Amino acid sequence: MTKEFFQGNRARLYSQMKDNSLLALFSGIEARKTNDEYYPFYTNRNFFYLTGLDGKELALLARKDGQGRVTEKVYLLPPDPMAERWTGERIKPEQAAERSGVEEVGFAPEFEAELHRLAASGNYGHLYLDVYRADPSDRDEPAHRLLKRAAGDYPFLTIENANAIIRRLRTIKQPCEIEAMRQAERITCAGITSMMKASRPGMYEYQYRAVFDYTLGQYGPQGPAFPSIISAGRNNFCIHYYACRGQALDGDMVLNDVGAWHDGLMTDVSRGWPCNGRYSERQRLLYQCALATSDHMFQIIRPGMPMKEVDGEIRRYNAQRLKDAGVLDDVDNVGRYMWHGGAHHVGFDVHDAVETPEVVAPGMVFCVDVGIYHEEWGIGFRLEDNCLVTGDGCENLSAATPRTIEAIEDTMRQGFTAFS
Repeated sequence: MTKEFFQGNRARLYSQMKDNSLLALFSGIEARKTNDEYYPFYTNRNFFYLTGLDGKELALLARKDGQGRVTEKVYLLPPDPMAERWTGERIKPEQAAERSGVEEVGFAPEFEAELHRLAASGNYGHLYLDVYRADPSDRDEPAHRLLKRAAGDYPFLTIENANAIIRRLRTIKQPCEIEAMRQAERITCAGITSMMKASRPGMYEYQYRAVFDYTLGQYGPQGPAFPSIISAGRNNFCIHYYACRGQALDGDMVLNDVGAWHDGLMTDVSRGWPCNGRYSERQRLLYQCALATSDHMFQIIRPGMPMKEVDGEIRRYNAQRLKDAGVLDDVDNVGRYMWHGGAHHVGFDVHDAVETPEVVAPGMVFCVDVGIYHEEWGIGFRLEDNCLVTGDGCENLSAATPRTIEAIEDTMRQGFTAFS
C-alpha cells in the first residue's frame, strides 16, 4: 500500500463528514498479559486503513471547516532512548509523513491540549469518533474514554459515528487491496499444501501448525493472519478450536481454517483431508456434497444478488445434495449437519468490519464457506474459499489451493521433506 492509498481513504472519509467538524482516531493501547508482560500489540484496523501507521498510542486529529477544507495531523510517541532500547525504535516524524501522507506530525503528549483548543474554540459543532465495540463488555479504548470526557467537557459538540462511514469505505476493495490479497492467497496456498504433503497418521495438530507456520515464515515475518484453526477427528466438531493438542489417527479427517496476510490484507481458507491421504467412502460422499455446493456458488454469484442469498443458497443447495446422497432425510433438517453461516467479508480483518450490503457488488471479497459436521460418522470439515465479485460474475481467489478430492490426494502423495 502506498501513501496515496491511505490519503485516498482519508479523503473519502472527509468528504462524508459534515462541515465544521473534528475527527479523532486512535491506534490503540497495549493489553497487559501478566505482571510486566503485554500481549503483542495489534493496531486498530480502521486507524491503519486510514494512515498506514502501525504502532501503539498513535492518534489522528483532523478538522473540517465551513468551506469543506481539511487540516490533519498525526501524533506519535515521542523519542525515548531508554524505552526504545528495550522495545524497539519508535516511528519518526519523517517516516510517518512518508507512510501516511499526513504532512503535519506531532507527539502524543500534545494531542489532548490541541484537541481541547479546537473543541473549545466555538468553530466546530461535531466530533467524529470510532467507538465501535464488538461486545458491550469490551474494555474501553482511547475513543471510548474521549467520548465520556466529551459529554462533560464539550456538551455543545454532537458526537458522530465515524465507524459507520469507514465500514462503508472498506466494503469495496480497491485494486491494490485485491493485489495484496492475491499475494496472501499464494502464501496461504503454500502453507496448506505443505500441511497436506506432511500429513500422516499419528501426526499431532501442533505439528500441522508448525508446518504451516514454517512455510509462512519463508515469505516474511508476518506469520498467520489470525489464530490458526487446525484440528483432527473429534476436535473437528469444535468450530473455533485453537488448542492444537490432539492427534490425527488413521482414518481421521484433518480440518484447517487458516490464512496468511500481505501488506495488511488477509485471507481465510479452509480445506479438509484424510490424514492418511485417502478419502474413505463416507468422507468422499460428504466432501463431494460440499464441493458441488461451492462450485455452484462460484457459478451463480454476481453483482445484484442479494447478499443474504449467499448464505441462503449455500444452505439450500447443500441440503439438497445431502438429501440426494441419502445422508439427510429432509432438507429442513440440514441444521443437523450445517452449523454455521457460509459467507463473511474478508480484508483488513479476517471477519472484515464492513457495512453489511443489501446486494453483492463488484469489488467485494467474501468467503464461500461450506461446512459439514456429521458426528455419527465422526467426519467434520469445511471447504472455504475467498470470492472476489467482478463486473459480471465472480472469481475464486483461492482456487489454486487443492480443493477437489483428486487434487488433494495427488498433493498428499508428493510428500514433504523440509523436516526429514
